[in-house]
Amino acid sequence: MSRTRTFVDAGLLIAAARGKDDVAGHAMGVLDDPDREFVSSDFVRLEVVPKPAFHKQHEELSFYEAFFAAVVEMVHSSHGLVASAEAEACRWGLSAIDALHVIAASEGRADELVTTEGRGKPLLRTTSVRVKTIRPL
Repeated sequence: MSRTRTFVDAGLLIAAARGKDDVAGHAMGVLDDPDREFVSSDFVRLEVVPKPAFHKQHEELSFYEAFFAAVVEMVHSSHGLVASAEAEACRWGLSAIDALHVIAASEGRADELVTTEGRGKPLLRTTSVRVKTIRPL
């Protein structure tokens, strides 16, 4: 049985690492799902690693490092990826980082991108990759 290739955004990782609200449980449910394998990118890493590293939040940093160590494919920045992300942002009204995540997920052949973004947000409009939110209705 093949596993679902899942790209998670920084919000999901932060929610899981900090565990301070009800979204954290949903985030951990995604990360602990044995039927998933994870695809990530330089952009997600850049969003989550620097602040806990700087502030010496070792437990949070260790959580992120464990996630990245388990990733089956890491998508790296490139001129082409950034150009595709710009086009995606213009097409769907996405923020720069959301567009980078969408295109990285697509290039990493992710089956889905899972986010903490609320329903109705621009990220959920894209058709380049299936986007799911863990936020309740």
